[in-house]
Amino acid sequence: MTAPTVAQALREARAQGVDRLDAQLLLAAALGQPRCWLLAHDDAVLLAAQRERFAAHCERRARGEPVAYLLGEKEFHGLTLKVGPDVLVPRPDTETLVDWALELLRNGPARPEVLDLGTGSGAIALAIAHAHPAARVCATDICAGALAVARANGARLGVDVEWLHADWWAAVAGRRFDLVLSNPPYVAAGDPHLAALGHEPQGALAAGADGLSALRAIGAQAGAHLHGGGWLLLEHGHDQAGAVQTMLGAAGFGAIETRADLGGRPRCTAGRWIRGG
Repeated sequence: MTAPTVAQALREARAQGVDRLDAQLLLAAALGQPRCWLLAHDDAVLLAAQRERFAAHCERRARGEPVAYLLGEKEFHGLTLKVGPDVLVPRPDTETLVDWALELLRNGPARPEVLDLGTGSGAIALAIAHAHPAARVCATDICAGALAVARANGARLGVDVEWLHADWWAAVAGRRFDLVLSNPPYVAAGDPHLAALGHEPQGALAAGADGLSALRAIGAQAGAHLHGGGWLLLEHGHDQAGAVQTMLGAAGFGAIETRADLGGRPRCTAGRWIRGG
């Protein structure tokens, strides 16, 4: 069997149904080279071990396994995070939530207290703590495996976050924060899109019949954990902005606003706590 070149290997991956960018990322990893190297060396010949690794990863990718799981890492807000099946793959759209939080923090207290609920890989908490070192950041997750991933990411990056194993607010009873943010599960249990996300933890994706149960659980208790004037920022489905705005208004929040993700879809909603605290 003739050893394939870079160009041939990429063509074979595309024939399997692997996206062009995904194929390039997987091949670059198999060769131990940056992706840009492939463009200048499309006639380079793959060694047997490289060919076998690339072929195995392409087969798994064609079955729907996320590239981030195959590579073991994902970049988020300038940080390279280790990821695996215990955590959702961080999405670029969630950077909208982080950027909004950082904007608020720049105009807030000098040493703000920040809470990330359902941290998963730690992406949000670590991005906040890294970009705003004055913030004292706490993060919770009910999944011990996810929290282990987050804690390891923090240690490897040298970013200080307080990690707590708990469901939503359970570990922070009696504590108040200047800013709370969360990217909770928000997909309806019967949503057909869940089938394409079968490799990711379903508990971090689906939230009841309408996808709003986690958002309701967070919103219902948020006021008890925010200082007066504190902010709650939530990521949600593109068709849930109205429901989340109504929920926050009924819970006692003001200055309610929704912002769009990178694709222009309403993705994040925030409100400011106005009932004292």
